[in-house]
Amino acid sequence: MQAITRRLGHQSLRPTASISSIKSIYPLSDHYYGGDHPRYGSTLASHKGMGHLVRKGTGGRSSVSGIIATVFGATGFLGRYLVQQLAKMGSQVLVPFRGSEDNPRHLKLMGDLGQIVPMKYDPRDENSIKAVMAKANVVINLIGREYETRNFSFEEVNHFMAEQLAVIAKEHGGIMRFIQVSCLGSSLSSPSRFLRAKAAGEEAVLKELPEATVMKPAVMIGTEDRIMNRWAHFAKKYSFLPLIGGGSTKIQPVYVVDVASAIVAALKDDGSSMGNVYELGGPEIYTVHELAELMYETIREWPRYVNIPLPIAKAIAMPREVLLKKVPFPLPNPDIFNLDQINAFATDTVVSENGHFNFYGFGYCAP
Repeated sequence: MQAITRRLGHQSLRPTASISSIKSIYPLSDHYYGGDHPRYGSTLASHKGMGHLVRKGTGGRSSVSGIIATVFGATGFLGRYLVQQLAKMGSQVLVPFRGSEDNPRHLKLMGDLGQIVPMKYDPRDENSIKAVMAKANVVINLIGREYETRNFSFEEVNHFMAEQLAVIAKEHGGIMRFIQVSCLGSSLSSPSRFLRAKAAGEEAVLKELPEATVMKPAVMIGTEDRIMNRWAHFAKKYSFLPLIGGGSTKIQPVYVVDVASAIVAALKDDGSSMGNVYELGGPEIYTVHELAELMYETIREWPRYVNIPLPIAKAIAMPREVLLKKVPFPLPNPDIFNLDQINAFATDTVVSENGHFNFYGFGYCAP
């Protein structure tokens, strides 16, 4: 898919209205964990950006940027590009992982010796999370999943885990920046449970840390992406591609490397991105049909489509959702017919027009 990613180029980032003004000191919170455990006041706002950190070297991977970042979800699609950009500027990256030790192995090559540190953790164990966050001064949450499994629901992965990370970062005392990566189109009124959970996660993070930065990327395109590759595999296997609802939904895909660059740019600024929500979209808006045409052009196959009306697509996807937690064995992960993604793609997902800043690639540009 590299030909397509080159065509999509750099993205524009437009922030929604600032969530709250940034104050130098925040009073102790009046909220509680449940019964009688007080939460502690946030320390993020006492630092304006990362400019005061001690840096050594010329800025390459063998330098010291002063950033020690815990990147949750680093083994995913966006994670590998973000870790690479953090490591090449001399940052130390702590990589929490919960699966096999082979999962983060490819990331260790991206930084200098000892700079990429895989750490086993359990996302349901608070002490485990505190351990991987103990030495960090930056926390970036990339955790997200667009389908449910027997063990993890939409709400747990996209909402409650984000809230838990924000609570622990708030108590940490040494976290200077917290960046939450959400999803363009997230809304509490969305027909998609995934998008509703992402919106709830954003609200929970900003409630705990009003000076956190929220990034909301559109559909991300890249070598390992989860949209074009799935279409290509399906088209190669079955010689056609189903177009749900005629493929008329508009999306604004963004190159994954640009999303990683935007996160790093936010970390390197003077603190002006703190407390803001940024929408990240590519320079062009496509319909699903137009994007599928690019996919067919890349794999050099003659385009063949089957138009599937929305109700029929939902009926095809429904059995997995009904049986997911009723059968004693795991079901295959959905590819094309993901009921929640069908609901999400029922409406256009593009960057809103009310932003007053633009990010282009590596820079921060005034309007």
